[in-house]
Amino acid sequence: MFKIGTVTHYYDKIGVAIIELTSTLSVGDKIKFVRNGEDLFSEIVESIQVEHKKLDSASSGDVIGLKTNEAVKTGAEVFKE
Repeated sequence: MFKIGTVTHYYDKIGVAIIELTSTLSVGDKIKFVRNGEDLFSEIVESIQVEHKKLDSASSGDVIGLKTNEAVKTGAEVFKE
């Protein structure tokens, strides 16, 4: 398990986390959200969006929108499992 990014914002109404990536992420990857050392939840990436365009993958330095199954707070770290 290694860190791939950080949540910079979360949109409650649409259930989307904005994540600044430090590594690559692809649809189908399993990720885990962690905040203050506490595991929050895991899920499989179902879609990635950059500038409202749906992509199959994103790279380090990209800022992506990711629909999540649960609410997640700003500052949560994202790990690839």
